[in-house]
Amino acid sequence: MGTSSAHLTSETRAERERLAGLFGDLAPEQWGAPSLCDGWRVREVVAHMTMPFRTRPIRIVAGLARARFSFNRYADRDARSTTEAMSDAELLDLLRRNIEHPWQPPGGGQAGALSHDVIHGLDVTEPLGLPPAPPERLALVLGSAADRQLKFFGVDLGGRRLVATDADVSVGEGPTVLTMPAKEVLLVITGRRPLTEARKTTR
Repeated sequence: MGTSSAHLTSETRAERERLAGLFGDLAPEQWGAPSLCDGWRVREVVAHMTMPFRTRPIRIVAGLARARFSFNRYADRDARSTTEAMSDAELLDLLRRNIEHPWQPPGGGQAGALSHDVIHGLDVTEPLGLPPAPPERLALVLGSAADRQLKFFGVDLGGRRLVATDADVSVGEGPTVLTMPAKEVLLVITGRRPLTEARKTTR
């Protein structure tokens, strides 16, 4: 049985609220620390997370056109220009005011909205040594879009199946089974952490 949209919406709001609480305690040097997104500091990641709340679809289309329809190029330009225009406190306030925002990525639905916040949350919490999303929330992300994430991030598991030790979820198929926390599974399949560096055990 699939996960209901209402449950995904509740989890999305809970994750935004959790992250807003963590970000509210960051020191200035932490806002300027490198994130897991190449070339982005914590503040650029937070700026990107707020993009759906401050950008109308027509502006996104125009921005994509200027970026020659490369979403990564457009997102990078948007994050950098936003951090120049807004303070860290303003970014945090924007996130807090939009905890219940109904945004869903095109084609991604509510599961995509949850994935967006959980994955980019890890981009901040991992390098800063802060708590990740709860395993059950990570499992929702893994269960809803793992195959799409593997393809999007160009990750090849090479015939391995990654099994979470703290949630009822697995990703991939093959004779080799690797067990690790759900957080590690998500970091691997989104290209944030090489499989060779993931905290795991082979069985």
